[in-house]
Amino acid sequence: MAMTVKKIIDLLNKDLELEYSAAIQYINHSAVMSGASYGDIIKELKIHANEEIQHAMALADQIDYLGGKPSIDVGKIYTADDNVEMLEQDLAGEEDAIKRYKIRVEQAEDMKEYALAQQLRTILAMEQEHAMDIKQALGK
Repeated sequence: MAMTVKKIIDLLNKDLELEYSAAIQYINHSAVMSGASYGDIIKELKIHANEEIQHAMALADQIDYLGGKPSIDVGKIYTADDNVEMLEQDLAGEEDAIKRYKIRVEQAEDMKEYALAQQLRTILAMEQEHAMDIKQALGK
């Protein structure tokens, strides 16, 4: 089935909702995580939160450009009491985002929406950096 503008807008809105939830989750985790050995990753999570907000703004702009209305709904937010569990939740979110954005880049290119594809590539590269940061903190 061919991708339509409406369908890509719907998919981008789902991505947008997950960017909102990622930012909130990172803000929460960076605030409640504790322990001297987690100091570096706590700083990184604060940076990640800001980058997720930048992703949300880029997606909202693209959705608007395509004639859609950017969502204000927020995806599921995961919390935990354990530092490692929080990082595992964050890594799972990043791995999901990486999978979704790889697909979304292909979809945008198939539609000849090359500027959208470029924006998605930029987001994808950052999500991969986030996953690498978290894996390093987890010793993976």
